[in-house]
Amino acid sequence: MSKANTQPKYNLGLLETPATADQSEISTIDGSMIESDTSSTHGRHVSPWSSSKRVSSSGPTNYSNLTSGGSVSTLDRRARYSTGPYSSLSSGGCSSSFSATPSSNRTPRVSSSSRTFGSRRTPHTGGSSAATPGPTTPAVNCTTLVAIVEGRGLARGEVGMASLDLKKPELWLSQFSDMPTYVKTITKLQIAHPLEIILPSTACEAGTMTTLSKIVTDQFPNTAISTVQRKYFNETKGLLTVKQLCVPEYSSVELEVASKYYCLAAAAALVKYIEFIQNTVFAPSSVKIIFKGSENTTMIDMSTARNLELLQNQRDPRSDHTLYGVLNYTKTSGGARLLRSNILQPPSDPDTITLRQDVVSELIEKSEVFYNLQAVISRFLDVDHLLSLCVQVPKQENIKTAENKITNVMYLKHTLELVPPLRDALGDCENPLFKASYKLLEDPRFTVMLNKINCIVHEDARYQKGALIMRSQKCFAVKPNINGLLDIARKTYTEIIDDITDLVQQMSGTYNLPLKVAYSSSRGFHIQMYTGGPDGHTQDSLPGIFIKVTKIKNTFNFTTTDLIRMNDRVKESLHEIYIMTSIVMTELLNGVRDDIGCLYKLTDTVAMLDMLLSFAHACTLSDFVRPEFTDTLAVNQGRHPILGRISVETPVPNNIYASEDSNFLVITGPNMSGKSTYLRQIALLQIMAQMGSFVPADYASFRIANQIFSRIGSDDDLETNSSTFMMEMREINYIVQTVSTSSLIIIDELGRGTSVEEGVGLCFSICEYLLKTKAFTFFVTHFPELTTLDSLYPNVENYFFEIQRSFSTEANSDKVIYTHILAKGKTQEKHYGIQLAEISTLPQSVIKEAKQLALKLAEEKKNNERNDKELCRQRAVFKLANRLVQAARSSQLDEDSLRQYVTSLRKKYLDEMGNIEE
Repeated sequence: MSKANTQPKYNLGLLETPATADQSEISTIDGSMIESDTSSTHGRHVSPWSSSKRVSSSGPTNYSNLTSGGSVSTLDRRARYSTGPYSSLSSGGCSSSFSATPSSNRTPRVSSSSRTFGSRRTPHTGGSSAATPGPTTPAVNCTTLVAIVEGRGLARGEVGMASLDLKKPELWLSQFSDMPTYVKTITKLQIAHPLEIILPSTACEAGTMTTLSKIVTDQFPNTAISTVQRKYFNETKGLLTVKQLCVPEYSSVELEVASKYYCLAAAAALVKYIEFIQNTVFAPSSVKIIFKGSENTTMIDMSTARNLELLQNQRDPRSDHTLYGVLNYTKTSGGARLLRSNILQPPSDPDTITLRQDVVSELIEKSEVFYNLQAVISRFLDVDHLLSLCVQVPKQENIKTAENKITNVMYLKHTLELVPPLRDALGDCENPLFKASYKLLEDPRFTVMLNKINCIVHEDARYQKGALIMRSQKCFAVKPNINGLLDIARKTYTEIIDDITDLVQQMSGTYNLPLKVAYSSSRGFHIQMYTGGPDGHTQDSLPGIFIKVTKIKNTFNFTTTDLIRMNDRVKESLHEIYIMTSIVMTELLNGVRDDIGCLYKLTDTVAMLDMLLSFAHACTLSDFVRPEFTDTLAVNQGRHPILGRISVETPVPNNIYASEDSNFLVITGPNMSGKSTYLRQIALLQIMAQMGSFVPADYASFRIANQIFSRIGSDDDLETNSSTFMMEMREINYIVQTVSTSSLIIIDELGRGTSVEEGVGLCFSICEYLLKTKAFTFFVTHFPELTTLDSLYPNVENYFFEIQRSFSTEANSDKVIYTHILAKGKTQEKHYGIQLAEISTLPQSVIKEAKQLALKLAEEKKNNERNDKELCRQRAVFKLANRLVQAARSSQLDEDSLRQYVTSLRKKYLDEMGNIEE
């Protein structure tokens, strides 16, 4: 094994405590914690089990962030691809070079280093530190590797994908037929949020890139992309990998993927790549493997997710003013990940949605159950990460891996101890999902694993805050009399700590100074002296024996040469303890891996409960209502979920209505009246409802959508040299090609990037194409010509946003007041663009001439308009027929109420026909 192979590419580290990750928190020997650089201690060092000062482990934990290891080479931004390292495995070398040029206008820089691991640059990991899960937790940091392979020849378009999270030992497989734009592939990659994407080397052979590789490269510019030889994408080895690694509880996946050759090929390459770069192997029968297609989910493309600000605010990427920020009250990392994936791909199965709604309803009604569950869930660590560390067996043992094993066993013990409290919290619940979770937590393997651990590990060994306290926990984790050499090493360690205490006390008496022993992660054991008393010691007055003097506020911190030597002895003794403890822990982990399958179901249960608790929490903070699911989109007094959280004033509520007989809505109104906000509100409420959450409204009914499309925004794309109009046409072409009868479409001001005549013509043609489907379409426009669609098509409705006018004595002119209220009909406001221009500093002569020309053009247009009574009659008949069909299909009214409803429809029809004749 070459030297480059001895360290993992991605350093996952430990499940660190806050004090371990943040060296500003210092632990004293007696177990106290202070928020400064140093702290003091009194007395002799003792085993942590005899100390009465222990920090509760009930609070949430910060975990170490995924960082790029030193072996990741940072390449030039133009260097898009590098080949994988597998070609050198047989010869023992690790050199790699570029075998292909990804595109004609990019020339990758060939790396001359011994190994690049396929990284074009150090990937962005989403931040420098991991945040404690909670309401303000940002989007989950990327730790997932994805392998993609596409069929060739007649199989082109058939895509296989495999993904595995380095912090979560779940291998997700997927295979599907994609369109030429590869929208399904891009959507699944967006949900996976990959740290690195692995492609076969044939994706960029002979200086050209395949369409798939080019689209992936363009859509994920900040993600590292690697290529490996095509021979490692082997479906036979992939099936063998699945059989070897899959835990018994999920072995049925073998039958599902037996004929899915491309996802098996991707799985083979991915597992081989991860084991190589991480210098580990996966233990047999230890990985959860899942095959998931695109069924029973709603597809949301990347552009729509960005326009709706589902995960990231467009103005401030660090802001939590997103749908994720509104709903995220999760307490665990697994819950946050599940929430994120559900926002990007909501379920479309009515039974799943209804079951989630029932859970949220019960949590809202039973506050005691809500608080009990939330209290237990918040104590769980990142179980997914813990599982990942437990199932990966390092190829080489060292101090770091030894310390990891000890920590993992302690956290595993902590997790298993939370199973009974979680089961008790679910005891009084009635929902089928709660009952299923309760039954799952009765699995005897949880008790078996905990008993095995308690036979070896001390009962009081658990996660505690503080660097020194946690280190002592690791040292004394194994019970006495299990390993004689370990007991001797621990005795030596405590004697050295006692010697350090004696040394400092001796120097305190010799120099008549108030010296105390302190500990920090960066300096180890050192001396601390408080200088705020009447003596007023200065740095110059300290004896010369004290070195490395630093001062923080009224405290001096320093050390001596003897203390430095003792710290070295402490470190050597600690390493011996870790190595011997690791031997015991290795045997223990080998013994519990047979039962580890139940932990996968535990992590799924915890994540789901955490997400549903987050929904219930969000619902209690605002007036949310449980939505229904019918064949009609009807929302009474709906409110924008994000604006409702960030606005000082309550947002203006509005109604939403669409049905089979009114499935195309043309919305007009002045600038800044709220049209774009209204469109986003429709899509956001649809996503919230399909996730299983309640929505901000007085009443809500939704039709389940299998796709959600948007065409919002007018920015140029410099990278692809696309103008505003070209971007519009690309996005609308994607909608036209993939729209279905169950789609939800929101389009905002299409055709602004070209001339008025061309814009009106294109919009009219696109609207007529979309009208052929039964998709619910909300079309915002400034073209008044489009409002005539309702006279041609009976399923078109016109709506507009009202404004009010008041005379301003200060400006001596009319003042426009935006009501943000939606009303049925066409806007009567004329030339509102000129009215907004008047507010600006344009010269009055320009404004006056613009008004005259606009009035002249409007008069010419009015003279050309003609009313067609026959079209109006056909429209009235169509409306009546559709409403009668809808009543017959889904009405739940009794006979008398139904008779009254039909009578009202007849009266409305006759009135409308009378108005037409007049």
